[in-house]
Amino acid sequence: MKLRSTDFPRLQLSLLIALLMIAVGAAAVYAGIRFNQGGTIEKSAALAERNEFDSKLKRVRSEENEIKLKTSIFKALQAQGIIGNEQRLEWVELLKSVHESRQLIDLQYEIAPQRRLDADTGYGLAFFASTMKVQLKLLHEEDLTRFIGDLRRNAPALIRVRNCDVSRQMRDNAGKAYTAPLHAECNIDWITIHEASESK
Repeated sequence: MKLRSTDFPRLQLSLLIALLMIAVGAAAVYAGIRFNQGGTIEKSAALAERNEFDSKLKRVRSEENEIKLKTSIFKALQAQGIIGNEQRLEWVELLKSVHESRQLIDLQYEIAPQRRLDADTGYGLAFFASTMKVQLKLLHEEDLTRFIGDLRRNAPALIRVRNCDVSRQMRDNAGKAYTAPLHAECNIDWITIHEASESK
């Protein structure tokens, strides 16, 4: 089919409509692409925001668990008498109780003044220690280990044994055998925690 010059005016309207439809289609495709890109960016931003919130929530929960743990430790130490002022009267009562329950032959002690240790908790609290010099007469070495074990389990303080010297004594000055063949001398720190400004 051949086009004649008289056909062009008739085709102009159709061509114009076709071009218009192509332009509208191209605009729709472009708008769809831009909309899709915008949705992807918004989705990425929403995911990033959600991840940030999740991270913050995990951090808060972790800090909450840490605070709960530290609080329970603090309460346990407080209940045990480690946190707070020294309870020397209870220390003495404990020594008497262990002396009687373990049927130790002889027990002598002397408590030095309290001193501050170098370590600091960082919470306005500090470690303090009072050194107790203990002299024991023993039938055998297990009496000493049981004595120290009883103190560690029941003392309203942390017990740190600095040193223990055990010597054998078979005869006294008159040549008589000792009722307790062993003599032990120990230096034991009774450690408590309280305000760093205190030095009682």
